[in-house]
Amino acid sequence: MANIITLSRFPLLFLYLALMYSDSETAHLWSVPLIILIFSLDTLDGWVARKRNEASLLGSVFDIATDRTLEYVLWVVYAHLGLISVLVPIIVLIRGTSVDAVRSIGMKEGVSAFEQLQSPLNRFLVRSRFMRAMYGTVKAAAAGFLTLSYALPSTGSGCTYWIYLAGMAFTWISVIVCVVRGVPVLSEGIKSIRSEQSKSI
Repeated sequence: MANIITLSRFPLLFLYLALMYSDSETAHLWSVPLIILIFSLDTLDGWVARKRNEASLLGSVFDIATDRTLEYVLWVVYAHLGLISVLVPIIVLIRGTSVDAVRSIGMKEGVSAFEQLQSPLNRFLVRSRFMRAMYGTVKAAAAGFLTLSYALPSTGSGCTYWIYLAGMAFTWISVIVCVVRGVPVLSEGIKSIRSEQSKSI
């Protein structure tokens, strides 16, 4: 059930993109609750996995792959629409591919991504429910505010401007948190690789 919820975000993402790239202002407005639903499902699949005791290595891979796809696509689309700087997807893509490359080594041994960390501080930054929830909330806020600012008319009151500024603020906060949560994975992963190489010599 948890994996079904996770994978259901893919068709919803394509629907969201269709609405965002539509010429209809009504479609743009419908994209706002849809992006909120997409991020809400990310929270729901984890809750269902814990309640139904469905947590597994396969589920972890599905969850990470879906999160990565959603994250990459949204940042690229927002940059393409002129809502954010192209630096945002560049930074997130470099961080994501680097972290996933290091994690893949542990996953080959059957160790899930969040179980590969040893340091208590690193475990807190990367795998604690607080940090994961905070990161997800910040990304959801960025996507929600950016989508809303895109859906609202640019003329009229300054409300749209402040909504856009909120979206930008949450965007850069999410980038900072993204990098901060990636550094522990890279540092421990590189140390582990070096240790294994030294043993084989």
